[in-house]
Order: sequence, then C-alpha cells, then structure tokens
Amino acid sequence: MTSEELKARTKKFSLMVIDMVEKLPNTISGRAIANQIVRSGTSVGANYRAVCRARSDREFISKMSIVIEEADETLFWIEILQEKKWIDCSHLDLIWKEGNELTAIFVSTAKSIKSRLNKS
Repeated sequence: MTSEELKARTKKFSLMVIDMVEKLPNTISGRAIANQIVRSGTSVGANYRAVCRARSDREFISKMSIVIEEADETLFWIEILQEKKWIDCSHLDLIWKEGNELTAIFVSTAKSIKSRLNKS
C-alpha cells in the first residue's frame, strides 16, 4: 500500500469516526466519549500525514509512534461504545476492524524501520 493510499484510508477512517460520533447520545458521558474519540480518531490521519513528511528514520518512528497511540486509543473508545451498546454493533464492528487493520499496518511499518535502523 502506498503512502497516498494510506492517507486516503486514514482520512476515510476519520470520516467514519465523525459519522459514528454523531449517533452518540447527547448525555454527559456520551459527549465526553464523543470528544475523546473524535480527537483520537481524526488525529490518526492528521498525524499520518506528518509521518509522510519525516526527514529521517528516527523522526519517522517518533511520528509513527504517535499515530499508533492515537489509533489504539480510538480502538479503546470503540470497545467502550460496543459494551455500552449505544450504536448498532455492525456499524461499530466495521469501524473497529478498520482501526485494527490500520494499527497493524502502522506497527508493522514502524518495526520494519526500527529493524533497518538497528542494522545500521
């Protein structure tokens, strides 16, 4: 997968998260979780763009670590929503699956770059 394809995929993920958040209940806890998940979910794509502009392998790894953290946080909030049953499970499953796949791609990429650095 090219960086441009991954940029598009992370942007689509951000839009999926935004659409999901619009379905959350307008309660204190619903708004709190909505704020958290919108921040983490949309920052995956925004921070991935920063990864693509990294000037060195070390900077790449540093920026990619942020992307991985944000993706993992988003997965946490999705799991909370699954347990609360505030949103249709089939919709959440799709977003969770995409977030999990993106996280796996980011972790694999970071490991490859770290391995290359360790060989230097």
